[in-house]
Amino acid sequence: MAGLLLQDALGVASGALVGFSLGLVGGGGSILAVPLLIYVVGVPSAHVAIGTSALAVAVNAAANLAQHARRGAVKWRCASVLAAAGVIGAFAGSSLSKLVDGQKLLVLFAILMLVVAGLMLARRSVAGDEGVVLSRENLPKLLGLGFATGTLSGFFGIGGGFLIVPALMLATGMPILDAVASSLIAVAAFGVTAAANYARSGLVDWWLAAIFIGGGVLGGVAGAQLAATLGKTRGRLNIAFAGVIFAVAVYMLVRSASWL
Repeated sequence: MAGLLLQDALGVASGALVGFSLGLVGGGGSILAVPLLIYVVGVPSAHVAIGTSALAVAVNAAANLAQHARRGAVKWRCASVLAAAGVIGAFAGSSLSKLVDGQKLLVLFAILMLVVAGLMLARRSVAGDEGVVLSRENLPKLLGLGFATGTLSGFFGIGGGFLIVPALMLATGMPILDAVASSLIAVAAFGVTAAANYARSGLVDWWLAAIFIGGGVLGGVAGAQLAATLGKTRGRLNIAFAGVIFAVAVYMLVRSASWL
């Protein structure tokens, strides 16, 4: 009994950390969720951890989205187009990932995260256009980048926020705070798609997902409030975003060294 209570407590705490990350930077949460579930909570199966985290991150992203929406920071049309294209990619990617050794792929994934962190730091002084709307010019970019980020999200079992945020900025030129808020639409959509695919194979721990979500909602409130504060000063949110990505990437490379 004590062991189960401890696991539940660790699940709530881990969920709070993931929710905080999603609320703060719109990403990083799901890639943190899998290591937390395996190394902190003690889930023995990597695939169960991926399936469970996909569901938990999707729900937490939806909860955080509501907070950002109240501040009017969500570009609904642009993000919805990207999410719709990404759902197709997420299903294909999650189907393929169950056939591949995910441990070796984490090394390449970590390298990709370092590249994205560098790109975000390079764009830290870019203010962006707050008046961005869906148009003929950005529609093809949103569709293409949406499918690509969705595929990677499903393949690696992540929400993909750290890819979606720069994708939205690249496709439309919107400010990072709007991109962080809008990315949660796609994070939720990709997570639900991947979780459903894993659930078909019995790879979701529903109780653990529920307590993980509970902790994530609490953490998300604090993260979203801090995101709004940092977003008022140009470049700070980019630095925080890149810092989260870089730290997780280094952790993954260290953990992966023993697998190679």
